[in-house]
Amino acid sequence: MKRVLYVPLDDRPVNLDDVILQGKSAGIEVITPNNNDIKNRLDTKKTISGSTLLGTMSPRFGTTSNIRQFILNNASSADGFIISTDMLAYGGLIGSRRLRTSDGGIYPNFDTATTNLLDVIREIKQCYPSKPVYVMDTIMRLATSAYVEGQNYDAYTESRNFSLQPRQIFEDFNDIITGYNTKPDNTPYGDTVHFDKEQYYNARHHKFNSNYYILDQLARLGYIDFLAIGVDDSSTQGVQANEIGFIERYINEQLGGGTEGQNPERAIILPDADGLGHSLLARMANHLYCEGVKPRYRVQYYGPHGSTIINTYEYMTVHDNISRHVDMIGGQFVTSGSYDLEIVAITDVNQVSSAISRIQSNRNEHIPTIVIDFVAKGASNATVTEALLDCPFTGGLLGYSGWNTAGNKIGIALGMGQARYAYLVTETHPAALHKAVNAHGSLLFKRFLKDYYYKTVVIAEIRTYSRANTLYSNVLYPDQNMGLFNSTIDYNHMIILLQDRMQTYTNTLAGKNAFLIGSTASTGNIRQINSSTMSFSKYSSATLAYANPNYIWERVFEITLSPRVTME
Repeated sequence: MKRVLYVPLDDRPVNLDDVILQGKSAGIEVITPNNNDIKNRLDTKKTISGSTLLGTMSPRFGTTSNIRQFILNNASSADGFIISTDMLAYGGLIGSRRLRTSDGGIYPNFDTATTNLLDVIREIKQCYPSKPVYVMDTIMRLATSAYVEGQNYDAYTESRNFSLQPRQIFEDFNDIITGYNTKPDNTPYGDTVHFDKEQYYNARHHKFNSNYYILDQLARLGYIDFLAIGVDDSSTQGVQANEIGFIERYINEQLGGGTEGQNPERAIILPDADGLGHSLLARMANHLYCEGVKPRYRVQYYGPHGSTIINTYEYMTVHDNISRHVDMIGGQFVTSGSYDLEIVAITDVNQVSSAISRIQSNRNEHIPTIVIDFVAKGASNATVTEALLDCPFTGGLLGYSGWNTAGNKIGIALGMGQARYAYLVTETHPAALHKAVNAHGSLLFKRFLKDYYYKTVVIAEIRTYSRANTLYSNVLYPDQNMGLFNSTIDYNHMIILLQDRMQTYTNTLAGKNAFLIGSTASTGNIRQINSSTMSFSKYSSATLAYANPNYIWERVFEITLSPRVTME
C-alpha cells in the first residue's frame, strides 16, 4: 500500500476524514498529524450581561511547530507529500486570516517565524528529490471569520461587503499591498464600524507575502512539484482581484509555460478551498499508479452550459472551474474525440431525467461517470437527488458531490473519481480490490447521506430549533456556535435529534435503488476496470454508529459522519 503524508487545511471532516477515506478507496494510506496538533475551533468562551452577548474569545488553532516536526519525522516513510501551507504556517484556514496589529514587514523578510515553517518544504524536497511534493495554499477570503477572536456576525457581514467593493487596479506587488484601501477613482475608502480595517489589511498583507514566498522561493526554484492555490470566498471584483491577477501573471511568466494564469504541470489557481485535499490526493494517485499518464475527461451539461454560470462566492465560471480542476487532478480536458471519464454536470432541475438517462447509457457502455449537482446553492437539490437515488446505477458512480460552493463540489467529486479511477485500472490483487471498494462504497454513501439528507433536510430542523432557543437577544444566528449560544440542555437535545435523524436516513438511503443494501438486485459499485471491461461488487450492508454524527465545531454547518458500507 502506498503511503502519502498529508497535512490538511484543518480538522473538519471534509478536509480530514473524507480525504483519508478517499485514500483507502485508492489503496493509499494517508498519514496525518496528531489530531490535537491540527485541531481548530471557533471561540470557546464568552462574556455576557443578562440576555446580551458582549463578546467571544479563545479559539483554537493548530500547533505549527509540531506539524513541522511531524513532516520531518515521517518524510522517510512516505511515498509523497500533500501539505497545506495554511496549517503549516498559520495553524489552519481560520488562523491564516486572523486580524493583525502588524503586517510583518517587507518581502521576503516579512516574518522569519513564518518563512522558517514554510522552508520545511524545501528541506524535504532536498532530502527526497524523487518524491512528489504537492502543496495547497489559499488566497485570504473576503470576510473575517465569524466568532473567532471576538469577530461577531456583524463584523463578518461588514467585512465581506466592504471587501467586495472594487479597488483600483495595480500589478506591482508593493502597489497592491499599499493599495488595499484605494477606490478605482484613487480616493480612499472610509472607516468601518464592526471590524478594524487596518488590522484586516495587515492580515491580507501578511498572507499575500506568504503566497508570494511560496511561489517565488519554493515553487519557482523547484521545491514544490505542484502548487494548488485556492481562492476561498471570492467575487469577480474586490480586494482579492489584484492578488489573483498578480499570481496569474507570476504563473505565466515565472513557472514556465503558463497560459491565462494556469500551468497544469506546475501551478493552478481557482475558486476552491475545501476541495483541494481531494484534488491533490487524486493527482498523487495518478502519479503513483499511472506514472502521470493523463486520463481524458469530457463534461456534459444538463441545463445551462457552465460558461454562463458564475456562482456566488466565486470569480470563475463553472466551466472554467471544472476545466482547471481537471488540470489539478492530473487529467486532460477534452471537448471532442475519445475520452476515458465523463462528468455529468446537472445545472437545471428540469433536465435531471436526461442526466439519469446518460448515467444509464454510460454504465451500459462501461464509461466511468462522475456527477455534480449544481442546481442548489450549498447542498444537494431534493428533486435531483431523489432522481439519482431512484436510478440503480448511481451506486456505481466514481464520484459525486452536491456540497457547498461550486468549487467545493467540483474538487470533491473529481478528486474522489480520479483517485478511484487510477486505482481501478492498475490494481489486480483481489484482497486489495475488495478493501478499496468497501471504502469507496462508504464514501459514496456518505456523500448522499451528508450532502442531501443532512445538508438539505436535517439541517433545517436543527437550525430552526437553535434559533428558536437562542440564549441572547442580540444573536440572530446561534447555530453558528451552538455550544456558546444555546443552553447545554438545548445543545444536547440537538445532538440527540441529529443522531436520531441520521439513523433514520441511513436506513432510508440503504433502501434506495441506487444502493439496495442487502438485495440481490443491487447493481453494485465498480470493483475493477480491465481494459474496456468492468467487474462489480454488490452492496451488502450499511451501518452508522449511533454516537458518530456530531458537531465537531459546535456549529450547524459541519458534522462528523462515518457510515460503514460493506460489499460482496
